[in-house]
Formats: sequence, C-alpha cells, structure tokens
Amino acid sequence: MPPGILYVVATPIGNLADAAPRTLETLRRADVVACEDTRTTRTLLARHGIERTTLALHAHNERAATAKLLAGLQAGRSVALVSDAGTPGVSDPGALLVEAAHRAGLRVVPVPGPSAAVAAYSAAGFAADRFLFAGFLPPKASARRQALEALDVPWPLILYEAPHRVRACLQDLLARFGGEREIVIARELTKKFEEVARLPLAAAPAWLEANAHRQQGEFVLVLAPGAPARPDAGAAQRVLDVLLETLPASEAAKLAARITGAPRNALYRRALERGK
Repeated sequence: MPPGILYVVATPIGNLADAAPRTLETLRRADVVACEDTRTTRTLLARHGIERTTLALHAHNERAATAKLLAGLQAGRSVALVSDAGTPGVSDPGALLVEAAHRAGLRVVPVPGPSAAVAAYSAAGFAADRFLFAGFLPPKASARRQALEALDVPWPLILYEAPHRVRACLQDLLARFGGEREIVIARELTKKFEEVARLPLAAAPAWLEANAHRQQGEFVLVLAPGAPARPDAGAAQRVLDVLLETLPASEAAKLAARITGAPRNALYRRALERGK
C-alpha cells in the first residue's frame, strides 16, 4: 500500500463561511483530521456536514501525536492537519508533524487559505515589497521590550497579541518607536465585531480604552515601516569607556547597548579588547 499524504489545511479565522471548496473537499476525503482542539474543528466539520475521525495535536502532546500520525501516514492513511483558525504552523502547532513527514519521505501538500497576518496586512495599506512577521512577542514585559530592540526594520512589522496583553504591548511599541509611527490594530477579523483601525501610535492606547469591548478578542498589530536607527559608533565607544570605569565588561556592554542602540556583542568585544 502506498503511503498516505499529509495535507496542511488552512481553515477560517472566524467566519466559517470562508472555508474554500478545496478545503472542504480535503477534509471530507482525509482519513484523519489532526486538530489543535477537537471541539473547535468538529464545529467547523458539522457546519459543513462532514463526519471524520479527529485526533488532537496541540502544544502539550505534539511529539506523541506526531508519532501516531506518522505511523498512520506510513500505513497509507491520509491526514488533514488543521489548527483552530488560520494556517497550521504559523504561530500554531503543526510544524513538528510536517518536518517529520518530510524526513520520512512522505508527500506534504499545502491547502492554502485564511491567515490572520496576511488579512490584516492587506487591510493596513502600507505600501512595501516585503514585511516581517514576528508572531507573538514574549509575554513578560522585560523580554518583550528586549525583543522590540531588534525589530526596528524598514518594512511593515506584523505581530499577534493576546487581549490581556495588548494594552501593555501598545505602550511598549509607543515607547520604542515613537508616537508618530502609524499602526493598524485589527481585532476579531472576519467575526461579528471586527474592527480595523489605522492611527498614530500616540493615539493607539486611547483608541483601545475608548470602548471596553476593544480589549477583547484576537489581535493583529501591523506597524508601519520605519527607517532603522543608525547608532553613532563614536558615541557608543565613549559611553562604553565611561561605563568600563566602574562596571565589568559584560555589564558595561549591555548598558551601553541599551543607551546607544549599538549591537551588544560588538560592544562586548570592544570592552574585552580594551581590557587587554
């Protein structure tokens, strides 16, 4: 018996009517539907009159589920991989199974469709020939701010954010990139209470707080492109020299990088060379 095929199937991000004909046909034909949450996927299947065996594949069981599904594929069973919404493997589980299928020499077929990141970007109106998708930033404030230090890029930046962190995230974006930089806040895309607002970062916190419902739902943030800052190498060296008078090399380099925006690793190498 020939091996089965792994179909990577994008599903609606909110409006179940967005399921494409090929998506539904693939789900009907698959022997197994591997899904992030079986309850969510069964709602989609029931909406379109599809009855199929489902198997949970999520962040907490991904390795065990991958081994089971891989064995089924090798035995000739076809698998449709879906997430709760959008495209599997994009800030969702699934990449481990896809990698395993490739390594086993199995056929992997994408069935494209909805993506919250692309939907938000298309509605943002930032003309660019590329964008950077950064997914979810770290949940802790200090780690999130550190991650933003590396994301000042000359093209649009797309982020996902949870409702209980979106307010803090917008404040960090404002502090990092300044109030004039524009942002598009897209919430509840394709759903009943969908909103897409383009405004300066300075106005974003007030927009969010103007209505209590705006702090609910799923968020995609699209930051306008900006020119990356060019650190003054001479100024960075001078700051580093002053800090090295009282601090160890690693601490001095870390603090000088935060003050000047210069790369921390380069400053650390300079600090070590200065101490020779």
